[in-house]
Amino acid sequence: MTNPHLQCQVLIVGSGPAGLAAARAASHNARSILMIDDNPRPGGQIWRNGPNHPPTPAQAEYFQILQHPSVRYLSGTRIICALGPDSLLLEDAEQAWQVQYERLILCCGAQELLLPFPGWTLPGVTGAGGLQALLKNGLPMAGQSVVIAGSGPLLLASAATARQAGARVKRVLEQASASALLGFASQLWRWPNKLAQALHLSTTAYRCNAHVVEALGERRLEAVRIRQGRRIREISCDYLACGFGLVPNTRLASHLGCRLEQGAIAVDSEQRSSLPLVYAAGECTGIGGSELALVEGEIAGYAATGQAGRAAALNAQRQHWQRFAGQLRKHFALQPQILELAQPDTLLCRCEDVPYAAVAAAPDWPTAKLQSRCGMGACQGRVCASAAQQLFGWSIPAPRAPLVPARIASLLLDDAQPACDP
Repeated sequence: MTNPHLQCQVLIVGSGPAGLAAARAASHNARSILMIDDNPRPGGQIWRNGPNHPPTPAQAEYFQILQHPSVRYLSGTRIICALGPDSLLLEDAEQAWQVQYERLILCCGAQELLLPFPGWTLPGVTGAGGLQALLKNGLPMAGQSVVIAGSGPLLLASAATARQAGARVKRVLEQASASALLGFASQLWRWPNKLAQALHLSTTAYRCNAHVVEALGERRLEAVRIRQGRRIREISCDYLACGFGLVPNTRLASHLGCRLEQGAIAVDSEQRSSLPLVYAAGECTGIGGSELALVEGEIAGYAATGQAGRAAALNAQRQHWQRFAGQLRKHFALQPQILELAQPDTLLCRCEDVPYAAVAAAPDWPTAKLQSRCGMGACQGRVCASAAQQLFGWSIPAPRAPLVPARIASLLLDDAQPACDP
């Protein structure tokens, strides 16, 4: 099998807000831009569109960059591994490519933090962002009852999407305390659009200082047991969407050797990582919302293509949204009881059916994997590794190649094999 070689001046990984902004900025001075994403459509998780969710006019304006003559967009394309300091091995449903780049911009976004609690693996239980993605892709929910729980503004966005789909949102449970929410709300005047958004998404179903204790049911979800303050009660529902915020997606950056700080890709004032050819922008450099992702992507696109003046002009705007990100981290930090929900028999790794008790005494992640196969299933630790970091404070080693399940034919390519041989 032969695989085509692609070359580009700028390779952008991810087509969410940061990636699209980076492409638009880079297009002013780039000969060729290649953008790849493993999703079938652009927009990432936050701008995910579906049959009944067309892009807003503001989003559509960013999507237009995909029609620019210097931009090539490959959807449904995954990164198997690095082949060297300036090349990656890619694969889609039909073929593999080697792509060589002059500059790489990582806009890999974030993933939802799912923490184990009794019953969290029952059918009908999803992440808060997961439910939103399912609804945008056509999941029928008219007349169904749903409880949304966890932490952060994503809860209100998920509730709004569920109501739009015809669901009955019984409760939106925020684990943060009333004082934390008041502290956050008191600062929103600094970001008027965020204040307006919060007011638009507000619902009488919202409760603070509340969280799910257990999901109840035999073959699928039937009810949830919740704690609100000191009170415990049960609520019947058809769906439970429970997510405890977002964590930066750093798998590729870690594989490449980029330095990480506080679980995110470390970058300088030009969004440059510790590797000279690699830039990063958006949620993979720290959770901050789409506005921060857009300005960081724009800075990275300008800086990666020699437009330093344009990049520097955006510093104040970036700092404005970085302050908002700081407020999010401060006021929506997880309370200690959230990390104590799992029982000894609660599954931590659902792929390999590994219970919490099987790994709780391990000193680190590699030992837990060796003793229990935790993180060695189909998702390769994407869910349980993030949970383990939160629950036990473990650091997660850099992922080995291949980063994703890949065809043997792709891995056996003569010139790719040395870098991808695990």
